[in-house]
Amino acid sequence: MTDQSSELIHGGLVTKSLDQLRLEPNLRGYDELIKTFKWSDADSLVEWFPGGKINSAHNVVDRHALGERADKVALIYDDGEGSVQKLTFRQLYEETNRFANVLSKLGVKRQDRVFVFLQRSPELYVSFIGTIKACAIASPMFPAFGPDAIRDRLLDSSAVAVVTDAELVKRVYQVKNQLPELKHVIVVDEADAAAGEVSYRDEMKAASAEFQTVHMDPEEFQFMLYTSGTTGKPKGVVHAHKGIVQQTLTSRWVLDMHEEDVYWCTADLGWVTGVVYGCLGPWSCGVTQVGLGGRFNPEMWYRAIQDHGISIWYTAPTAVRMLMAKGDDIPRKYDLSRLRVLYSVGEPLNPEGVKWALDVFDSKPFHDTWWQTETGSILITNFPEMPIKPGSMGKPLPGVEAAIVDEDGKILPQGEEGNLAIRPGWPSMMRQIWKNEAKYNEYMRNGWYYTGDTAQIDSDGYFWYVGRADDVIKTSGERVGPFEVESALIEHEAIAEAGVIGKPDQLRGNIIKAFVVLTPGFSESDELKKEIQKFVKSKLAGHAYPREIDVVETLPKTRSGKIMRRLLRAQELGLPVGDTSTLEG
Repeated sequence: MTDQSSELIHGGLVTKSLDQLRLEPNLRGYDELIKTFKWSDADSLVEWFPGGKINSAHNVVDRHALGERADKVALIYDDGEGSVQKLTFRQLYEETNRFANVLSKLGVKRQDRVFVFLQRSPELYVSFIGTIKACAIASPMFPAFGPDAIRDRLLDSSAVAVVTDAELVKRVYQVKNQLPELKHVIVVDEADAAAGEVSYRDEMKAASAEFQTVHMDPEEFQFMLYTSGTTGKPKGVVHAHKGIVQQTLTSRWVLDMHEEDVYWCTADLGWVTGVVYGCLGPWSCGVTQVGLGGRFNPEMWYRAIQDHGISIWYTAPTAVRMLMAKGDDIPRKYDLSRLRVLYSVGEPLNPEGVKWALDVFDSKPFHDTWWQTETGSILITNFPEMPIKPGSMGKPLPGVEAAIVDEDGKILPQGEEGNLAIRPGWPSMMRQIWKNEAKYNEYMRNGWYYTGDTAQIDSDGYFWYVGRADDVIKTSGERVGPFEVESALIEHEAIAEAGVIGKPDQLRGNIIKAFVVLTPGFSESDELKKEIQKFVKSKLAGHAYPREIDVVETLPKTRSGKIMRRLLRAQELGLPVGDTSTLEG
């Protein structure tokens, strides 16, 4: 993808005015900051204990509860069925203190692993933050995980406790006899706890609302999340307390959080976005957050934005495409005027999603953000103060050195495609892969963190995603990024979602094969497929179109919304599917 084709395909710049943003962006003067900013400059954004100690939970809750934000609403929890609970910072402080006391009473020790396996609820946030307060390592899990996924994570981490509910605990019991170090099953339920269980209700009632948050070394661990891969078991990515510095900074500079904002992140805490930007960073900034229960429902989502006056919204491209597929009439039924900035994460946001938002949300585009579980916070992004190039990842955060490098670590020239790499040293980077140093070292080579993504940089310094390193397709001697083809596909009115892979071909090496979900009202036909192929050719190039198109009901995605191309490839070619524990249920 050359600079010229990028502009032709993606339609130039999207500019913004202060009237649209309504508040002066927290980050101003990017070009100067990228040259002068040092990470030590951000240390003042968080509170430190004597001797250089810290605890992310203190920054997320305590400092507000013990200050002038004590009575400010921290959490608006909407169960999606008409019931709304509100917790102030003072109430969140007391509840997390109680839970920390519960863990202390149970004998949970410093850096023990405590898993949180709950549906979205106030108890989810309380137990996660309370665990960090009590100096243990918190690890949230998706509530859709089955017994095997639960066993793999708790066994690998030697977890001593799991917090769950009366429904989800049934899955834990299916594998509990395989977890010799699991001592405590804490069950959130109104009924009495079963034999061998710890009643969350009873223990919280008995626990004191006073607790001295433990002073931690900045490099001690605060949370860990397991990621799946093509082969082997899930791998535990571990993050330190010092990460709260960058998680706070990016919530201010990227998500542009101001005191008066009401913020909603749609991600579950089982995904790193839910942890970092649905809990830690925003509350460290002292903003009011919305938590929404229930499954995806466009009416419910738009109603939540309207009813709770949400001004900042962070969601996934998959959700954006699902909203697009439901049409523009639904959002017009609701007052969405409080929205001022929109963000996306999880996989690259197709240009069509940016353009759609401009039409539907009163000229407010989605700002795409790039980061990973391993990076711990946003590293490359579209900032509020900058124009957006639809389809671009944006520019690096000040303090982050990002480059396109080859396998030897050599920086490649502008416009050339290669490995997206980051110079290690940012505060929120992962500290280890749990009990797997060899895997960690695979990421860290030649003085760089290799992200596994391929990308390129244009003449204005914007980064453009090409694909995962193992997803890039070489066809007839040309390299084609699957994301570029997918973006062109969903610009066609008949296509709601698309996934693209390379399929071996004797003549061309590989051909491009597309799997598409049709927009309601369209039916599969040979004529439609030919029309789609012609459409993509007109958008890209003569070689960069799908020679085969399969119409499917759904695409395999992770719960964070990433299309799992490796599963499409495995199913097409009869290959092993690898770990699928994060596959959407």
